[in-house]
Amino acid sequence: MFGLFQNKQAKRIQGHLQNLAVLAKADGHIDDREMSFIIAVGKKNGMSADKVKTLVSGAKGMSTDLPTNDSERFDQIFDLVDMMLADGIVDDTEMDFCIMMAEKLGFRKAIVGVLVRKISQGVKDGHSRERIKEESDVFLNYNELPRPAVNLN
Repeated sequence: MFGLFQNKQAKRIQGHLQNLAVLAKADGHIDDREMSFIIAVGKKNGMSADKVKTLVSGAKGMSTDLPTNDSERFDQIFDLVDMMLADGIVDDTEMDFCIMMAEKLGFRKAIVGVLVRKISQGVKDGHSRERIKEESDVFLNYNELPRPAVNLN
C-alpha cells in the first residue's frame, strides 16, 4: 500500500516537471535559468538532475497526473508562473499556458487570469510563496462563497 502511494506521488511530481518543461518550451527553447528552475524543483522532490533532464527532453504535452488537493494545485500553478518569469521575459504563449493550466488544475475559469496575474505580481514584488498563497486563498475562498440573494421587491 505504501509503495502505491509513493508511485502516485512520483507520478504527480513527474507530471508537474513535465508541465514545467512544456511551459519552458512554449517560447521555442529552454533558457538556462528555466532548466535550473526545473532541476531545483525536481531535486526538492527527490529527483536527480540527470533524471530531470531526461524527463524534460522527452516532454511534449501536458501531464494527466494532476494534483488532487487545493494546496498542491496552488503549488503547481505557483511553480508554473514562477517558471514563466524565470527568463525575465513573459511571452503571451507562456501566459496563456499558465492560464490554461490553472483551469486544468481545477481553478474556476472566471478567476484563473486574475490568479495567474496575482501570483506573477507577488513573485515580481519579492513576496514569499506562503504570503502569496495566503493572499490567494483569501481571494479564492471569497470568490467561491455563495452570493447573497438579491431581493428586488
